[in-house]
This record gives sequence, C-alpha cells and structure tokens, in this order.
Amino acid sequence: MNSATRMTEPVLEVRALCKRFGGLVATDQVSLDVRPGEVHALIGPNGAGKTTLVHQLSGTLPPDSGSILFRGDDVTHLAANARVLRGLVRSYQITSIFRQHSVLDNVALAVQARSGSSFRFWRPVRDESALFDEARAVLARVGLADRADVLAANLAHGEQRQLEVGLAVATRPAMLLLDEPMAGMGPEESERLIPLIDGLRKDVSILLIEHDMDAVFRLADRISVLVSGRVIATGTPDDIRANADVKRAYLGDELEAASGGEA
Repeated sequence: MNSATRMTEPVLEVRALCKRFGGLVATDQVSLDVRPGEVHALIGPNGAGKTTLVHQLSGTLPPDSGSILFRGDDVTHLAANARVLRGLVRSYQITSIFRQHSVLDNVALAVQARSGSSFRFWRPVRDESALFDEARAVLARVGLADRADVLAANLAHGEQRQLEVGLAVATRPAMLLLDEPMAGMGPEESERLIPLIDGLRKDVSILLIEHDMDAVFRLADRISVLVSGRVIATGTPDDIRANADVKRAYLGDELEAASGGEA
C-alpha cells in the first residue's frame, strides 16, 4: 500500500475546466488537484476526454473556460514551453528521442536544455563532464545505466518509454504528466516501469493517465474517474473500488480484477 498522502497545498489545481469542439463537450467542468509527493491517477474509458485534459494541462490546447493553477500561480494561458520552465512537464514535451544518438547523449541534451550550458556544437558539449555525470545519474535512476552507449533507435519499446521518463526527469520537474506510459508494453516491461514511477514520487508529483488497472491500483494515492468529460469520482483506490457509479460507468469487471476480486 502507498503511504498516506501528505495533506498540503496542491501542486496542481484544476478548476471547472471546459473544452468544446463544436457540439462535443470534451471536458465538462473538470476539477481535481494533485498534492506534493502524490501519484494521482486519471482513468476512464476511451473517449472520456483524458487526452484533451492533458493537452490543456500541458499548454498545447487552450481551455474554453476554467483555470489551471500550478504551485499557486495561474498558468491557464501560459504557453507550453513556459509551463515546462516552471516545472510542469509532460514527458514527450521536452524533446523527441534522437534515435541515431546514444541513450546517454539523449539525456545529456535534456540536462543541457535545462541548465542552459553550451548549446553550440555536439563535440564541445561532449567535453562537459558535469553534464554527462548528471545524465548518467538519471540513467541509473530510470534503469538504463547499462544501456548508456546504445543507440536510442535500438532500444526495446519498454526501454524507449523508460528513456522518455528519463528525459523528463533530467529537467528536474516539480510535476510530471504521464500519459499512458505503459501503452504497448508487455507484462515484463510494465513490471520494470511500475517501480520506476513509484520511486519518483519522493521528488516529483505525478498525474498518471493509464489504462493498466493493475498499475493504477499499485501506484495511485488517489484516483479520479473521467466519464464523458466529467469527473464522476475522486478518492483512494479503496474508495474507487467500492464506488457503484464507477463500476457501472467504467469497466467494472476490470476494476474488480485489479482489486483482487474484492467487492
């Protein structure tokens, strides 16, 4: 079981967020918060509005109404890159994987982008030992230390997802938006990623969007359930397992299976 969520001011606070596409209401008065050191999972069926919500939180899609507060500041209308500089990071947002460069070079570039060190030519950057020391430390943290010299293109799918998380971690975020990090993974790959995400919580808050219910119930301190653009429930994993509305609206059988068959 996860430790009790620290009762402190939210890192992220979403208030009555709305987004419409013509007659379709993609997010409908969505309100939720993420606390320091918390993994807050967002679940819901396909088409529920989860990706639209993440686009709004990351700054790639403006809301029609509502507000987004990050570390106490209103960032509703900030550009995506400005949110990254403040520490609100969606993993793919920092940089794409450079497939023809090594895993270490990929992470070093993310460290460089954050630190503002000599962004000139590739070889001078290679000489910056502090930058590469930090990159190696990030790789060790995400379980890729022994893959540092491998071309990113040659990583397995699960390893590429680990690298994406590493790129985000290298920016030293205050909060990570992880949008289905386990998509396309087999059971063994997921088993490697779950403890990686769990280990990040001491340094960074996480909003986790995920369909893997086993991972959700193992990782989440709290869970919000989004259905047809609306949050129908927020609570601890035990609260969500027992919620009749959630069972009716969203994959009741999967939630029961993830809870080990409990009612």
